[in-house]
Amino acid sequence: MALCPPSFVKVKEDKTISKSELLSLLKTYNCYHEGKNFQLRSREDEGELIIEGLLNISWGLRRPIRLQMHDDNERIHLSTTGQWRLDQTDFTRAEKPSVESNNYSLNGKLSPNNTSSEPGGSEEETPQLMRTKSDASFVSVQRRTKLHSPGELQRMKRHRFSINGHFYNHKTSVFTPAYGSVTNVRVNSTMTTPQVLKLILNKFRVENKPEEFALYMVHETGERSRLTETEYPLIARLLYGPCERISKIFLMETDLGEEVTYDVSGRHSVLLKHHLV
Repeated sequence: MALCPPSFVKVKEDKTISKSELLSLLKTYNCYHEGKNFQLRSREDEGELIIEGLLNISWGLRRPIRLQMHDDNERIHLSTTGQWRLDQTDFTRAEKPSVESNNYSLNGKLSPNNTSSEPGGSEEETPQLMRTKSDASFVSVQRRTKLHSPGELQRMKRHRFSINGHFYNHKTSVFTPAYGSVTNVRVNSTMTTPQVLKLILNKFRVENKPEEFALYMVHETGERSRLTETEYPLIARLLYGPCERISKIFLMETDLGEEVTYDVSGRHSVLLKHHLV
């Protein structure tokens, strides 16, 4: 592997960009996001330029994903009055989380494949998970107060599991994220495509293998290019500009996603313009 010159930053295996040019792109990016949490920071570590911050990822899945069935970080306590509460052991941090624009509610962004409930019973009310930090270590849980009898609690413990503080019935533990919905993760410019993919999957406790997914840069024109394993998604975001109406990074299935060249997307746009397709 060829070493990158000190005044350059690697874009992918066989391509580099000068530090000055990348810093210029960073300045443009931060001006576009001025006053928002999506501004990026830069620093140097032993002469290496490192950029870090939040990266938006759009869901583009066509098939359901499997989520972990339980989370050992929360325990249910039953009081003598028959009421129950949740104990958050590892989610409470001294730092007050800052609200980010991707408050990712599993109630609103993930649609269950099967929402059937038990015969004769109404669907149980579940706590609402609201993410206010992109790092899965920081989670703010907002939940509605509801009292349960000991019998109801036992039934819930048999059929419901906790995923990062949000409870699901085991019958509905498989979800398909709404197409085009957005989440974000905190990354840096040294993280490759596989590393960013694993970060997203770990954030949502997805059990599917990382090899089942890929990241694509999808353009407004219809052009679609897959980010290779040697590319750095955060640098790719800077190269394509800050406006996500023009280009977005999508997470898609490896076997269902396909690349669309500029020529093909351009011809399709012309045909659409003349109502020929």
